[in-house]
Amino acid sequence: MTRPAAAGSNSATGAHHLHRAVGFWGLMFISLGSIIGSGWLLGALTTAVIAGPASLVSWVLASTMLAVLALAHAELGATYPIAGGTARFPFFAFGPLVGFTAGWMSWLRSVLISPIEVEATLSYMDRIGWVHDRVRVLHPNGTLTGAGLVIASVFMLIFTIINVLGVRLLSGINSVTAVVKTAVPLLTVVVLMTLAFHGSNFTAGGGFAPHGAHGVFAALPAGVVFALLGFEQAIQLAGEARDPQRDISRAVIVAMAVGTALYLLLQIAFIGALDPDALTRSWDNPVGEGNFGPYATLATAVGAGWLATILYVDAVISPAGTGLVYMAGAARLSYAMGRERVLPRPLTQVGRSRVPVVSILLAFVVGEIAFLPFPSWQALVGVVTSAAAVMYAFAPVALHALRVQDGGRNRPYRLPAGPVLAPAGFVFANLIFYWSGYEADWKLGIAALLGFLVLALTRRGIPAAERSGLRARSALWVWPWLGGMILIGRFGRYGGTRALPDWWDLVIVIVFSLAVHYTAVRLAMPPEDVDAAVQHEEEGESVPPAPGTAR
Repeated sequence: MTRPAAAGSNSATGAHHLHRAVGFWGLMFISLGSIIGSGWLLGALTTAVIAGPASLVSWVLASTMLAVLALAHAELGATYPIAGGTARFPFFAFGPLVGFTAGWMSWLRSVLISPIEVEATLSYMDRIGWVHDRVRVLHPNGTLTGAGLVIASVFMLIFTIINVLGVRLLSGINSVTAVVKTAVPLLTVVVLMTLAFHGSNFTAGGGFAPHGAHGVFAALPAGVVFALLGFEQAIQLAGEARDPQRDISRAVIVAMAVGTALYLLLQIAFIGALDPDALTRSWDNPVGEGNFGPYATLATAVGAGWLATILYVDAVISPAGTGLVYMAGAARLSYAMGRERVLPRPLTQVGRSRVPVVSILLAFVVGEIAFLPFPSWQALVGVVTSAAAVMYAFAPVALHALRVQDGGRNRPYRLPAGPVLAPAGFVFANLIFYWSGYEADWKLGIAALLGFLVLALTRRGIPAAERSGLRARSALWVWPWLGGMILIGRFGRYGGTRALPDWWDLVIVIVFSLAVHYTAVRLAMPPEDVDAAVQHEEEGESVPPAPGTAR
Protein backbone atom coordinates (compact mmCIF):
# COMPACT_ATOMS: atom_id res chain seq x y z
CA MET A 1 0.00 0.00 0.00
CA THR A 2 1.33 3.45 -0.86
CA ARG A 3 2.01 5.56 2.14
CA PRO A 4 -0.01 8.81 2.17
CA ALA A 5 1.68 12.17 2.08
CA ALA A 6 3.21 13.27 5.37
CA ALA A 7 1.26 15.66 7.50
CA GLY A 8 3.70 18.39 6.94
CA SER A 9 3.94 18.03 3.18
CA ASN A 10 2.84 20.56 0.62
CA SER A 11 0.87 18.12 -1.43
CA ALA A 12 -2.79 18.62 -2.05
CA THR A 13 -3.58 15.88 0.38
CA GLY A 14 -1.12 17.03 2.99
CA ALA A 15 -2.60 20.52 2.98
CA HIS A 16 -5.67 19.15 4.70
CA HIS A 17 -3.78 17.31 7.45
CA LEU A 18 -3.04 18.48 10.97
CA HIS A 19 0.61 19.39 11.60
CA ARG A 20 2.61 16.77 13.57
CA ALA A 21 4.79 19.03 15.71
CA VAL A 22 4.36 17.99 19.37
CA GLY A 23 6.87 15.78 21.20
CA PHE A 24 6.73 13.85 24.49
CA TRP A 25 7.23 16.84 26.80
CA GLY A 26 4.65 18.87 24.94
CA LEU A 27 2.13 16.02 25.18
CA MET A 28 2.89 15.36 28.84
CA PHE A 29 2.50 19.03 29.74
CA ILE A 30 -0.74 19.20 27.74
CA SER A 31 -2.20 16.44 29.94
CA LEU A 32 -0.62 17.74 33.15
CA GLY A 33 -1.68 21.29 32.34
CA SER A 34 -5.24 20.03 31.94
CA ILE A 35 -5.14 18.16 35.26
CA ILE A 36 -3.77 21.10 37.24
CA GLY A 37 -6.38 23.79 36.78
CA SER A 38 -9.07 25.29 38.95
CA GLY A 39 -9.44 21.96 40.77
CA TRP A 40 -6.44 22.64 42.98
CA LEU A 41 -7.53 26.20 43.75
CA LEU A 42 -11.12 25.39 44.75
CA GLY A 43 -11.47 21.61 45.08
CA ALA A 44 -9.90 21.12 48.52
CA LEU A 45 -12.40 23.40 50.27
CA THR A 46 -15.44 21.90 48.54
CA THR A 47 -14.45 18.32 49.31
CA ALA A 48 -13.46 19.08 52.92
CA VAL A 49 -16.90 20.59 53.59
CA ILE A 50 -18.58 17.43 52.27
CA ALA A 51 -16.30 14.70 53.65
CA GLY A 52 -14.09 16.35 56.29
CA PRO A 53 -10.62 14.77 56.67
CA ALA A 54 -11.97 11.67 54.93
CA SER A 55 -11.72 13.72 51.73
CA LEU A 56 -8.23 12.18 51.60
CA VAL A 57 -9.93 8.83 51.05
CA SER A 58 -11.95 10.45 48.25
CA TRP A 59 -8.73 11.51 46.50
CA VAL A 60 -7.19 8.04 46.82
CA LEU A 61 -10.38 6.35 45.60
CA ALA A 62 -10.78 8.72 42.65
CA SER A 63 -7.13 8.49 41.62
CA THR A 64 -7.25 4.67 41.70
CA MET A 65 -10.37 4.55 39.57
CA LEU A 66 -9.15 7.16 37.11
CA ALA A 67 -5.72 5.52 36.89
CA VAL A 68 -7.36 2.41 35.40
CA LEU A 69 -9.24 4.58 32.92
CA ALA A 70 -6.06 6.52 32.12
CA LEU A 71 -4.14 3.31 31.38
CA ALA A 72 -6.94 2.12 29.08
CA HIS A 73 -6.74 5.44 27.23
CA ALA A 74 -2.95 5.11 27.09
CA GLU A 75 -3.16 1.80 25.22
CA LEU A 76 -5.82 3.09 22.84
CA GLY A 77 -3.97 6.36 22.19
CA ALA A 78 -0.69 4.61 21.40
CA THR A 79 -2.36 1.98 19.21
CA TYR A 80 -4.68 4.34 17.31
CA PRO A 81 -2.96 7.78 17.31
CA ILE A 82 -5.78 9.79 15.75
CA ALA A 83 -6.92 13.35 16.57
CA GLY A 84 -9.97 13.39 18.85
CA GLY A 85 -9.29 9.82 19.93
CA THR A 86 -11.96 9.59 22.63
CA ALA A 87 -14.57 9.98 19.89
CA ARG A 88 -12.90 7.60 17.48
CA PHE A 89 -11.95 4.58 19.59
CA PRO A 90 -15.64 3.61 20.10
CA PHE A 91 -16.20 4.35 16.39
CA PHE A 92 -13.54 1.78 15.45
CA ALA A 93 -15.13 -0.85 17.70
CA PHE A 94 -18.84 -0.21 17.28
CA GLY A 95 -19.38 2.08 14.29
CA PRO A 96 -20.65 5.63 13.73
CA LEU A 97 -23.64 5.63 16.10
CA VAL A 98 -21.63 4.64 19.18
CA GLY A 99 -18.73 6.78 18.04
CA PHE A 100 -21.00 9.78 17.81
CA THR A 101 -22.47 9.17 21.28
CA ALA A 102 -19.01 8.96 22.83
CA GLY A 103 -17.80 11.95 20.84
CA TRP A 104 -20.81 14.06 21.70
CA MET A 105 -20.34 13.43 25.43
CA SER A 106 -16.60 14.09 25.11
CA TRP A 107 -17.24 17.31 23.25
CA LEU A 108 -19.88 18.54 25.70
CA ARG A 109 -17.54 17.96 28.60
CA SER A 110 -14.51 19.51 26.89
CA VAL A 111 -16.31 22.57 25.55
CA LEU A 112 -17.60 23.39 29.05
CA ILE A 113 -14.17 23.27 30.69
CA SER A 114 -12.93 26.56 29.22
CA PRO A 115 -15.78 28.61 30.72
CA ILE A 116 -15.53 26.78 34.05
CA GLU A 117 -11.80 27.58 34.28
CA VAL A 118 -12.50 31.23 33.49
CA GLU A 119 -15.09 31.30 36.27
CA ALA A 120 -12.49 29.89 38.67
CA THR A 121 -10.08 32.68 37.73
CA LEU A 122 -12.73 35.30 38.43
CA SER A 123 -13.55 33.64 41.76
CA TYR A 124 -10.00 34.32 42.93
CA MET A 125 -9.84 37.78 41.34
CA ASP A 126 -12.91 38.78 43.36
CA ARG A 127 -10.91 38.18 46.57
CA ILE A 128 -8.45 40.95 45.61
CA GLY A 129 -9.57 44.08 47.48
CA TRP A 130 -9.28 46.67 44.73
CA VAL A 131 -10.91 44.33 42.18
CA HIS A 132 -13.79 43.56 44.53
CA ASP A 133 -14.33 47.24 45.40
CA ARG A 134 -14.12 48.66 41.88
CA VAL A 135 -15.17 45.97 39.42
CA ARG A 136 -17.30 43.41 41.29
CA VAL A 137 -16.94 40.41 38.99
CA LEU A 138 -19.03 38.13 41.24
CA HIS A 139 -22.31 38.36 43.08
CA PRO A 140 -22.24 37.28 46.78
CA ASN A 141 -23.42 33.78 45.75
CA GLY A 142 -20.44 33.31 43.41
CA THR A 143 -22.24 33.93 40.11
CA LEU A 144 -20.93 36.31 37.43
CA THR A 145 -21.95 39.96 37.34
CA GLY A 146 -22.28 41.88 34.07
CA ALA A 147 -18.67 43.09 34.39
CA GLY A 148 -17.58 39.55 35.20
CA LEU A 149 -19.25 38.27 32.05
CA VAL A 150 -17.35 40.83 29.93
CA ILE A 151 -14.00 39.86 31.48
CA ALA A 152 -14.83 36.18 31.05
CA SER A 153 -15.53 36.79 27.37
CA VAL A 154 -12.14 38.46 26.96
CA PHE A 155 -10.43 35.36 28.38
CA MET A 156 -12.37 33.14 25.98
CA LEU A 157 -11.35 35.34 23.06
CA ILE A 158 -7.67 35.08 24.04
CA PHE A 159 -7.97 31.25 24.19
CA THR A 160 -9.46 31.31 20.70
CA ILE A 161 -6.76 33.50 19.17
CA ILE A 162 -3.93 31.35 20.59
CA ASN A 163 -5.58 28.18 19.33
CA VAL A 164 -6.09 29.61 15.84
CA LEU A 165 -2.44 30.68 15.60
CA GLY A 166 -1.25 27.05 15.70
CA VAL A 167 -0.52 23.96 17.79
CA ARG A 168 3.19 24.76 18.18
CA LEU A 169 2.37 28.06 19.90
CA LEU A 170 -0.30 26.33 21.99
CA SER A 171 2.15 23.62 23.08
CA GLY A 172 4.88 26.13 23.90
CA ILE A 173 2.62 28.37 25.99
CA ASN A 174 1.10 25.38 27.76
CA SER A 175 4.53 23.90 28.61
CA VAL A 176 5.54 27.15 30.32
CA THR A 177 2.25 27.52 32.21
CA ALA A 178 2.31 23.83 33.24
CA VAL A 179 5.69 24.29 34.92
CA VAL A 180 4.36 27.32 36.81
CA LYS A 181 1.13 25.51 37.68
CA THR A 182 3.12 22.64 39.20
CA ALA A 183 5.64 24.80 41.05
CA VAL A 184 3.10 27.06 42.80
CA PRO A 185 1.04 24.23 44.36
CA LEU A 186 4.26 22.57 45.56
CA LEU A 187 5.37 25.86 47.10
CA THR A 188 1.96 26.19 48.76
CA VAL A 189 2.26 22.72 50.28
CA VAL A 190 5.74 23.44 51.70
CA VAL A 191 4.80 26.84 53.16
CA LEU A 192 1.52 25.73 54.76
CA MET A 193 3.03 22.58 56.24
CA THR A 194 5.97 24.55 57.60
CA LEU A 195 4.15 27.55 59.08
CA ALA A 196 0.85 26.04 60.22
CA PHE A 197 0.14 22.33 60.47
CA HIS A 198 -2.36 21.17 63.08
CA GLY A 199 -2.48 17.38 63.26
CA SER A 200 -5.55 17.57 65.48
CA ASN A 201 -7.58 18.86 62.52
CA PHE A 202 -7.68 15.37 61.03
CA THR A 203 -9.98 14.17 63.84
CA ALA A 204 -11.83 17.44 64.53
CA GLY A 205 -15.40 18.45 63.70
CA GLY A 206 -16.96 15.03 64.17
CA GLY A 207 -13.96 12.79 63.59
CA PHE A 208 -12.00 11.68 60.54
CA ALA A 209 -15.16 10.81 58.59
CA PRO A 210 -17.95 13.03 59.97
CA HIS A 211 -20.36 12.01 57.18
CA GLY A 212 -19.25 8.40 56.82
CA ALA A 213 -18.84 6.59 53.50
CA HIS A 214 -21.63 8.67 51.99
CA GLY A 215 -19.52 11.80 52.44
CA VAL A 216 -16.51 10.13 50.82
CA PHE A 217 -18.56 9.15 47.76
CA ALA A 218 -20.43 12.48 47.57
CA ALA A 219 -17.13 14.39 47.51
CA LEU A 220 -16.05 12.65 44.30
CA PRO A 221 -18.29 14.60 41.88
CA ALA A 222 -18.07 17.79 43.97
CA GLY A 223 -14.52 18.51 42.92
CA VAL A 224 -12.26 15.47 43.36
CA VAL A 225 -12.94 13.73 40.05
CA PHE A 226 -13.16 17.07 38.28
CA ALA A 227 -9.70 18.04 39.53
CA LEU A 228 -8.13 14.85 38.18
CA LEU A 229 -9.76 15.09 34.76
CA GLY A 230 -7.64 15.93 31.75
CA PHE A 231 -5.15 13.09 31.30
CA GLU A 232 -6.72 12.27 27.92
CA GLN A 233 -5.93 15.66 26.39
CA ALA A 234 -2.63 14.35 25.00
CA ILE A 235 -4.70 11.70 23.20
CA GLN A 236 -7.02 14.32 21.71
CA LEU A 237 -3.97 15.93 20.08
CA ALA A 238 -2.45 12.62 18.95
CA GLY A 239 -2.99 13.67 15.34
CA GLU A 240 -0.39 16.38 15.93
CA ALA A 241 2.18 14.23 17.79
CA ARG A 242 5.58 13.61 16.15
CA ASP A 243 5.91 10.03 17.47
CA PRO A 244 2.49 9.10 18.88
CA GLN A 245 3.12 5.34 19.25
CA ARG A 246 6.05 6.02 21.57
CA ASP A 247 4.99 9.20 23.37
CA ILE A 248 1.21 9.07 23.96
CA SER A 249 1.15 6.34 26.63
CA ARG A 250 4.16 7.73 28.49
CA ALA A 251 2.72 11.25 28.49
CA VAL A 252 -0.63 10.10 29.92
CA ILE A 253 0.91 7.92 32.65
CA VAL A 254 3.46 10.50 33.82
CA ALA A 255 0.92 13.33 33.88
CA MET A 256 -1.57 11.26 35.88
CA ALA A 257 1.06 10.21 38.44
CA VAL A 258 2.32 13.76 39.01
CA GLY A 259 -1.18 15.21 39.23
CA THR A 260 -2.40 12.62 41.74
CA ALA A 261 0.58 13.06 44.06
CA LEU A 262 0.21 16.84 43.96
CA TYR A 263 -3.51 16.84 44.80
CA LEU A 264 -3.03 14.51 47.77
CA LEU A 265 -0.33 16.76 49.21
CA LEU A 266 -2.51 19.83 48.70
CA GLN A 267 -5.45 18.30 50.56
CA ILE A 268 -3.22 17.32 53.47
CA ALA A 269 -1.71 20.81 53.62
CA PHE A 270 -5.15 22.44 53.40
CA ILE A 271 -6.66 20.45 56.26
CA GLY A 272 -3.59 20.87 58.44
CA ALA A 273 -3.45 24.66 57.94
CA LEU A 274 -7.05 25.37 58.99
CA ASP A 275 -7.71 27.21 62.24
CA PRO A 276 -8.68 24.49 64.76
CA ASP A 277 -11.24 26.86 66.33
CA ALA A 278 -13.22 26.84 63.06
CA LEU A 279 -13.63 23.06 63.27
CA THR A 280 -14.83 22.57 66.83
CA ARG A 281 -18.38 21.69 65.79
CA SER A 282 -18.40 20.80 62.08
CA TRP A 283 -16.76 21.24 58.69
CA ASP A 284 -19.58 23.38 57.31
CA ASN A 285 -17.59 26.62 57.16
CA PRO A 286 -13.84 26.00 57.67
CA VAL A 287 -12.47 29.20 56.06
CA GLY A 288 -15.23 31.79 56.14
CA GLU A 289 -18.60 32.39 54.53
CA GLY A 290 -18.51 33.18 50.81
CA ASN A 291 -14.78 32.49 50.51
CA PHE A 292 -13.94 31.28 47.00
CA GLY A 293 -10.14 31.63 47.36
CA PRO A 294 -9.26 29.34 50.28
CA TYR A 295 -5.50 28.89 49.82
CA ALA A 296 -4.86 32.63 49.57
CA THR A 297 -6.94 33.13 52.73
CA LEU A 298 -4.92 30.49 54.58
CA ALA A 299 -1.62 31.96 53.38
CA THR A 300 -2.62 35.37 54.71
CA ALA A 301 -3.76 33.86 58.02
CA VAL A 302 -0.39 32.17 58.64
CA GLY A 303 1.56 35.35 57.86
CA ALA A 304 2.64 34.47 54.29
CA GLY A 305 1.07 37.40 52.47
CA TRP A 306 3.69 37.08 49.74
CA LEU A 307 2.38 33.59 48.99
CA ALA A 308 -1.16 34.93 48.79
CA THR A 309 0.03 37.37 46.11
CA ILE A 310 1.63 34.52 44.14
CA LEU A 311 -1.58 32.52 44.48
CA TYR A 312 -3.66 35.35 43.04
CA VAL A 313 -1.34 35.52 40.05
CA ASP A 314 -1.45 31.74 39.66
CA ALA A 315 -5.25 31.90 39.89
CA VAL A 316 -5.07 33.45 36.43
CA ILE A 317 -2.30 31.21 35.05
CA SER A 318 -3.55 27.79 36.22
CA PRO A 319 -7.19 27.92 35.10
CA ALA A 320 -6.34 29.92 31.98
CA GLY A 321 -3.76 27.35 30.88
CA THR A 322 -6.26 24.55 31.39
CA GLY A 323 -9.03 26.41 29.57
CA LEU A 324 -6.67 27.03 26.67
CA VAL A 325 -5.90 23.31 26.29
CA TYR A 326 -9.51 22.20 26.63
CA MET A 327 -10.60 24.54 23.88
CA ALA A 328 -8.00 22.79 21.70
CA GLY A 329 -9.31 19.37 22.77
CA ALA A 330 -12.94 20.32 22.11
CA ALA A 331 -11.98 21.55 18.64
CA ARG A 332 -10.20 18.27 17.80
CA LEU A 333 -13.26 16.30 18.89
CA SER A 334 -15.65 18.20 16.64
CA TYR A 335 -13.03 17.98 13.86
CA ALA A 336 -12.91 14.19 14.33
CA MET A 337 -16.70 13.85 14.25
CA GLY A 338 -16.84 16.04 11.17
CA ARG A 339 -14.45 13.65 9.45
CA GLU A 340 -16.77 10.79 10.38
CA ARG A 341 -19.70 12.73 8.82
CA VAL A 342 -21.69 12.71 12.06
CA LEU A 343 -21.26 16.47 12.49
CA PRO A 344 -21.29 19.05 9.68
CA ARG A 345 -18.37 18.76 7.29
CA PRO A 346 -17.22 22.43 7.65
CA LEU A 347 -15.92 21.53 11.13
CA THR A 348 -13.03 19.70 9.41
CA GLN A 349 -11.73 22.83 7.70
CA VAL A 350 -8.07 23.43 8.53
CA GLY A 351 -6.56 26.92 8.36
CA ARG A 352 -3.12 28.14 7.36
CA SER A 353 -1.69 27.16 10.76
CA ARG A 354 -2.96 23.60 10.12
CA VAL A 355 -5.49 23.72 12.97
CA PRO A 356 -9.28 23.13 12.75
CA VAL A 357 -10.33 26.78 12.69
CA VAL A 358 -14.11 26.33 12.35
CA SER A 359 -14.12 23.83 15.23
CA ILE A 360 -12.17 26.27 17.39
CA LEU A 361 -14.67 29.05 16.66
CA LEU A 362 -17.54 26.70 17.53
CA ALA A 363 -15.89 25.95 20.90
CA PHE A 364 -15.68 29.70 21.56
CA VAL A 365 -19.35 30.30 20.75
CA VAL A 366 -20.65 27.38 22.84
CA GLY A 367 -18.36 28.34 25.73
CA GLU A 368 -19.80 31.85 25.68
CA ILE A 369 -23.35 30.50 25.72
CA ALA A 370 -22.48 28.27 28.72
CA PHE A 371 -21.91 31.33 30.93
CA LEU A 372 -25.65 32.02 30.88
CA PRO A 373 -27.18 28.86 32.41
CA PHE A 374 -24.01 28.03 34.43
CA PRO A 375 -22.75 31.37 35.81
CA SER A 376 -20.56 29.90 38.60
CA TRP A 377 -17.82 27.30 39.11
CA GLN A 378 -19.99 25.20 41.40
CA ALA A 379 -22.88 25.13 38.93
CA LEU A 380 -20.78 23.49 36.21
CA VAL A 381 -18.70 20.95 38.17
CA GLY A 382 -21.40 18.30 38.63
CA VAL A 383 -22.53 18.33 34.99
CA VAL A 384 -18.94 18.22 33.70
CA THR A 385 -18.09 15.31 36.00
CA SER A 386 -21.15 13.36 34.88
CA ALA A 387 -20.30 13.94 31.20
CA ALA A 388 -16.69 12.92 31.82
CA ALA A 389 -17.82 9.67 33.45
CA VAL A 390 -19.83 8.72 30.35
CA MET A 391 -16.95 9.75 28.08
CA TYR A 392 -14.44 7.69 30.05
CA ALA A 393 -16.76 4.68 30.18
CA PHE A 394 -16.52 4.19 26.41
CA ALA A 395 -12.73 3.68 26.51
CA PRO A 396 -12.45 0.41 28.50
CA VAL A 397 -15.34 -1.25 26.66
CA ALA A 398 -13.88 -0.15 23.30
CA LEU A 399 -10.44 -1.41 24.39
CA HIS A 400 -11.84 -4.83 25.30
CA ALA A 401 -13.78 -5.07 22.02
CA LEU A 402 -10.78 -3.97 19.94
CA ARG A 403 -8.49 -6.47 21.63
CA VAL A 404 -10.94 -9.17 20.58
CA GLN A 405 -11.66 -7.91 17.06
CA ASP A 406 -8.34 -6.22 16.24
CA GLY A 407 -5.94 -8.17 18.41
CA GLY A 408 -3.21 -8.52 15.79
CA ARG A 409 -2.42 -4.80 15.66
CA ASN A 410 0.87 -3.56 17.13
CA ARG A 411 0.29 -2.18 20.63
CA PRO A 412 3.26 -0.13 21.89
CA TYR A 413 1.66 -0.10 25.34
CA ARG A 414 -0.69 -2.73 26.79
CA LEU A 415 -2.98 -2.30 29.77
CA PRO A 416 -1.82 -4.86 32.38
CA ALA A 417 -4.40 -7.56 33.14
CA GLY A 418 -6.60 -6.11 30.41
CA PRO A 419 -9.40 -8.73 30.61
CA VAL A 420 -9.86 -7.79 34.28
CA LEU A 421 -9.09 -4.06 34.32
CA ALA A 422 -11.11 -3.20 31.20
CA PRO A 423 -14.47 -4.25 32.74
CA ALA A 424 -13.32 -2.80 36.07
CA GLY A 425 -12.72 0.53 34.35
CA PHE A 426 -16.24 0.48 32.91
CA VAL A 427 -17.61 -0.20 36.40
CA PHE A 428 -15.55 2.66 37.87
CA ALA A 429 -16.84 5.12 35.29
CA ASN A 430 -20.43 4.13 36.00
CA LEU A 431 -19.92 4.51 39.75
CA ILE A 432 -18.63 8.05 39.19
CA PHE A 433 -21.67 8.74 37.00
CA TYR A 434 -23.96 7.45 39.77
CA TRP A 435 -22.23 9.49 42.47
CA SER A 436 -22.53 12.62 40.31
CA GLY A 437 -26.19 12.66 41.31
CA TYR A 438 -29.53 12.29 39.59
CA GLU A 439 -29.86 16.04 38.98
CA ALA A 440 -26.76 16.11 36.76
CA ASP A 441 -27.43 12.70 35.21
CA TRP A 442 -30.92 13.35 33.85
CA LYS A 443 -29.79 16.67 32.38
CA LEU A 444 -27.00 14.82 30.62
CA GLY A 445 -29.59 12.39 29.25
CA ILE A 446 -31.44 15.34 27.71
CA ALA A 447 -28.16 16.57 26.22
CA ALA A 448 -27.61 13.12 24.68
CA LEU A 449 -31.04 13.29 23.02
CA LEU A 450 -30.17 16.73 21.68
CA GLY A 451 -27.01 15.24 20.21
CA PHE A 452 -28.98 12.66 18.28
CA LEU A 453 -31.13 15.46 16.86
CA VAL A 454 -27.92 17.11 15.61
CA LEU A 455 -26.81 13.78 14.13
CA ALA A 456 -30.13 13.35 12.31
CA LEU A 457 -29.97 16.86 10.85
CA THR A 458 -26.36 16.33 9.77
CA ARG A 459 -27.19 13.08 7.98
CA ARG A 460 -30.13 14.71 6.20
CA GLY A 461 -27.65 17.07 4.59
CA ILE A 462 -25.58 14.18 3.19
CA PRO A 463 -26.67 12.63 -0.14
CA ALA A 464 -28.20 9.19 0.46
CA ALA A 465 -25.54 7.50 -1.66
CA GLU A 466 -22.77 8.94 0.55
CA ARG A 467 -24.24 8.06 3.94
CA SER A 468 -22.39 5.32 5.77
CA GLY A 469 -24.31 2.76 7.79
CA LEU A 470 -24.79 3.64 11.46
CA ARG A 471 -24.17 0.06 12.65
CA ALA A 472 -27.32 0.15 14.77
CA ARG A 473 -26.88 -3.47 15.91
CA SER A 474 -23.48 -2.68 17.44
CA ALA A 475 -25.11 0.26 19.29
CA LEU A 476 -27.97 -1.73 20.84
CA TRP A 477 -26.32 -1.60 24.27
CA VAL A 478 -25.86 2.18 24.52
CA TRP A 479 -29.37 3.44 25.30
CA PRO A 480 -30.25 0.62 27.71
CA TRP A 481 -26.98 1.43 29.50
CA LEU A 482 -27.54 5.19 29.76
CA GLY A 483 -31.24 4.84 30.51
CA GLY A 484 -30.55 2.17 33.12
CA MET A 485 -27.95 4.33 34.89
CA ILE A 486 -30.29 7.32 35.00
CA LEU A 487 -33.04 5.07 36.39
CA ILE A 488 -30.72 3.74 39.11
CA GLY A 489 -29.82 7.33 39.95
CA ARG A 490 -33.52 8.20 40.21
CA PHE A 491 -33.96 5.70 43.05
CA GLY A 492 -30.46 6.07 44.52
CA ARG A 493 -29.00 8.05 47.42
CA TYR A 494 -27.39 10.86 45.42
CA GLY A 495 -30.17 13.26 44.48
CA GLY A 496 -32.73 10.46 44.01
CA THR A 497 -35.52 9.07 46.15
CA ARG A 498 -33.13 6.93 48.27
CA ALA A 499 -35.37 3.91 47.71
CA LEU A 500 -32.30 1.71 47.15
CA PRO A 501 -30.71 0.55 50.43
CA ASP A 502 -27.18 1.58 51.40
CA TRP A 503 -24.46 -0.44 49.65
CA TRP A 504 -27.05 -2.40 47.66
CA ASP A 505 -27.22 0.58 45.31
CA LEU A 506 -23.51 0.13 44.59
CA VAL A 507 -23.97 -3.61 44.06
CA ILE A 508 -26.72 -2.89 41.53
CA VAL A 509 -24.49 -0.43 39.65
CA ILE A 510 -21.61 -2.94 39.54
CA VAL A 511 -23.70 -5.90 38.37
CA PHE A 512 -25.54 -3.80 35.80
CA SER A 513 -22.26 -2.37 34.49
CA LEU A 514 -20.66 -5.78 34.04
CA ALA A 515 -23.72 -7.08 32.19
CA VAL A 516 -23.63 -4.10 29.81
CA HIS A 517 -19.86 -4.37 29.30
CA TYR A 518 -19.82 -8.00 28.19
CA THR A 519 -22.93 -7.49 26.06
CA ALA A 520 -21.25 -4.57 24.29
CA VAL A 521 -18.09 -6.58 23.58
CA ARG A 522 -20.20 -9.29 21.90
CA LEU A 523 -21.94 -6.66 19.75
CA ALA A 524 -18.71 -5.14 18.38
CA MET A 525 -18.16 -4.92 14.63
CA PRO A 526 -16.43 -7.89 12.92
CA PRO A 527 -12.62 -7.74 12.46
CA GLU A 528 -12.68 -6.87 8.76
CA ASP A 529 -14.92 -3.85 9.40
CA VAL A 530 -12.77 -2.68 12.31
CA ASP A 531 -9.64 -2.93 10.16
CA ALA A 532 -11.26 -1.02 7.30
CA ALA A 533 -12.39 1.80 9.63
CA VAL A 534 -8.95 2.11 11.23
CA GLN A 535 -7.12 2.02 7.90
CA HIS A 536 -9.37 4.71 6.44
CA GLU A 537 -8.76 7.03 9.38
CA GLU A 538 -5.01 6.40 9.48
CA GLU A 539 -4.64 7.25 5.81
CA GLY A 540 -6.60 10.45 6.27
CA GLU A 541 -4.44 11.47 9.26
CA SER A 542 -1.07 10.39 7.79
CA VAL A 543 -0.31 8.29 10.87
CA PRO A 544 3.37 7.36 11.10
CA PRO A 545 3.93 3.60 10.81
CA ALA A 546 4.93 1.63 13.87
CA PRO A 547 8.68 0.89 14.00
CA GLY A 548 9.60 -2.12 11.90
CA THR A 549 6.30 -2.28 10.02
CA ALA A 550 5.55 -1.59 6.38
CA ARG A 551 2.96 0.80 5.06
